[in-house]
Amino acid sequence: MSARMLSRFGAMVCLGVLVAGCSSPQRRSQGPLELSSPCRLNQASCNYNGQYEPGERDYAELEARRLNQAEVQRLRRGF
Repeated sequence: MSARMLSRFGAMVCLGVLVAGCSSPQRRSQGPLELSSPCRLNQASCNYNGQYEPGERDYAELEARRLNQAEVQRLRRGF
């Protein structure tokens, strides 16, 4: 093979790989806790409506506040 044919072949292979990579379906991540399929369809059916243990509600609210603040910071950074 001549150098010209080899470079054209290499360019076509690179273009093919690029097109294949860009056209493949992207999986959307839902973060570290992905919802199972029933929760994805109807999240209200996955909510817990029972009693909290002592201190659990306060902990849950603080953790939700912390996670929301972390998400705000992440969005401000542009990631």
